[in-house]
Amino acid sequence: MGDTFNIFLASILTNNIALVYILGMCPAIGVSKSIRTAVGMGSAVIFVVTLTSVINWLIYNLFLIPTESEIIALMVFIITIAATVQFVEMLLEKYIPTLYMGFGVFLPLITVNCAVLGVTLFMVLREYTFTQTFFFALGSSVGFFLAITLVAGIREKLDNIGDIPKGLQGPGIVMIILGILALGFMGFEGMVAL
Repeated sequence: MGDTFNIFLASILTNNIALVYILGMCPAIGVSKSIRTAVGMGSAVIFVVTLTSVINWLIYNLFLIPTESEIIALMVFIITIAATVQFVEMLLEKYIPTLYMGFGVFLPLITVNCAVLGVTLFMVLREYTFTQTFFFALGSSVGFFLAITLVAGIREKLDNIGDIPKGLQGPGIVMIILGILALGFMGFEGMVAL
């Protein structure tokens, strides 16, 4: 259980999917304009990443490995991710339409968000157990949520100040913020290792 807890904690802090592996930058830049949309997107990513990783682990270990069909794993993973995102999109459109409209094009982008596929591929490469996969996926998505929410909060504060040089406005300042946050998260390296 201690190993699983380390995997969970490391995937949030020292091996943050957005800050260390730099995966999922398009949604991180686009959705981090306000805390509200960042929280919504982060919540959707938590749901999608955790659910798809668990489903993909089951498919990979119970069907693909026994039938020696690992060659089609990537295609199966992508189909699972796309179907899950469609499911989330339909739920949001029906039950939370304002959040759905706030996402705009970024919700369908979860389908092609390399962070979502990256978590599944890390699970395969690291040969995680089912429990380790669940906590790794949950931790990675919580880490993504934390990163984009922190960026959104900082961007809102900077927008109130209004003194950002023209060349750094938009994605430029987001990349600087992400870099500084990544350096801050590196401070946890001695405490947690994956």
